[in-house]
Amino acid sequence: MVHSNPINDDPSIIQSLSTDAPNDVENDVKLSSKDQRDALPGEPMCIICGRYGEYICDETDDDVCSLECKQSVLCRISKSSSHVGGLPPPKKLPAADECFYVGDTNNKLGTASLGGDQIQAELLRKKLDIHVKGVVSAPVMSFNSCNLPDKLLHNIEAAGYEMPTPVQMQAIPAASMGKNMIVLADTGSGKSASFLIPIISRCVSHRLTYVSDKKKPLAMVLTPTRELSIQVEEHAKLLGKGLPFKTALVVGGDAMARQLYRIQQGVELIVGTPGRLVDLLTKHEIDLDDITTFVVDEVDCMLQRGFRDQVLQICTALSQPQVLMFSATMSDDLEKMANSLAKDTVVITVGEPNRPNKAVKQLAIWVESKQKKQKLFDILTSQKHFKPPIVIYVGSRLGADLLANAITVSTGIKSVSIHGEKSMTVRREIMQSFMVGEFPVIVATGVLGRGVDLLGVRQVIVFDMPNSIKEYVHQIGRASRMGEEGQAIVFVNYENRNVFAELVDVLKSGAAAIPRELMNSQYTTRFFSGGKGSKKRKHK
Repeated sequence: MVHSNPINDDPSIIQSLSTDAPNDVENDVKLSSKDQRDALPGEPMCIICGRYGEYICDETDDDVCSLECKQSVLCRISKSSSHVGGLPPPKKLPAADECFYVGDTNNKLGTASLGGDQIQAELLRKKLDIHVKGVVSAPVMSFNSCNLPDKLLHNIEAAGYEMPTPVQMQAIPAASMGKNMIVLADTGSGKSASFLIPIISRCVSHRLTYVSDKKKPLAMVLTPTRELSIQVEEHAKLLGKGLPFKTALVVGGDAMARQLYRIQQGVELIVGTPGRLVDLLTKHEIDLDDITTFVVDEVDCMLQRGFRDQVLQICTALSQPQVLMFSATMSDDLEKMANSLAKDTVVITVGEPNRPNKAVKQLAIWVESKQKKQKLFDILTSQKHFKPPIVIYVGSRLGADLLANAITVSTGIKSVSIHGEKSMTVRREIMQSFMVGEFPVIVATGVLGRGVDLLGVRQVIVFDMPNSIKEYVHQIGRASRMGEEGQAIVFVNYENRNVFAELVDVLKSGAAAIPRELMNSQYTTRFFSGGKGSKKRKHK
């Protein structure tokens, strides 16, 4: 069905779109209390939130409505016990982490453990939309079940993690087993913690077991951008606080001598971009023999754009470490290439790869290039539809500077641009100012398109549609973190005809309205029509 877009009829009006998804998970284990219905008269009530107590917490016999509320019950128990000399150690849960159904005699699970044998593991994966190629351990339902150091568990809780996300439930135990992995999951789903938590746990165990004055790096994380490297390192420092765990950031724009000195002083984790790492390894002798974990974040991007040779060069300099590869998008060809980095690779997929985050509501607007600025100004000056802080994506560095200035001059809204030509110091200052609210609008190139966790951002505007639908998926993913709802507005016209078919496919997957001009374009219909001579779309 083709929906008309009222924005194109009246530039001063933007109609919010909403879709009602069918409730087809009635018999699934509820992960969050918001997924549970209210209790009817005479039914058990959740001890935490008062909703329908569909399950019984095995450890306490309390009625709970979801796994989220079960974890709240267990956290209460853990916090209620007091120990002399500081914080109490978190309660260690059995590996099975059982949660039982009540009041549903037709349910196939009955009172079987959700995390026990392989059959139950497969049932749980199905409920969580987890797909696995290869042999891995069962998903875990709490961080307490991961056999982590007590201090790390406290840091995880202090960082705001109440329970693992689906990708963390499967990736953390698989990584802890030493598996080589390719992990594909939505943007904002918690992939960074999926590799940082097992890295920190393994590094701490190694340092406590093998005491030495000379501390060589034990793990390395590669990312495509400086901003993402900075974020990953900050995240690692937060989770590793108070533990024998130090990090080194190796990116361009900062003095190499300082980075080298940091590594020579002894660190457990190196986080950096491929170019600077290759430069550092070429000019200086750094002992990488002890590195046991090698992470390639945004792996589909890292095996393209000229990064591939650098990534392979770094990988061959290591002594056969465990290789962990993460992304939200991946093609079959790139998956084969990624498999060349490591043997016996397990593939873990959460949800549908190459699809946008379902929590992001997409709104496509057909607008000619000369009218895009005015359309943008209409949105930014609308009290109803301006939802700062906002990230606006453009296709060039000059375009970012010009558009940021035009927004400030034409609307009075303070705007700033960020791109690769600005120094690392300036980029850091811009990001800090944006995150604290000094600038409600930031105009960015692809430097903020991948992996960067933009806390508080719930609206993204794709001013210049990228040439790759995968980059579009990553860009609009900045509007959601950990399942929170966000909105992505994309401007489209005939200049973007090379991605028409894939864009329509992505918009349909999110139940978004499709502009009439886009749907009726010959560049779209030739891929979706079933007539003679029509071309079949290639899925990548």
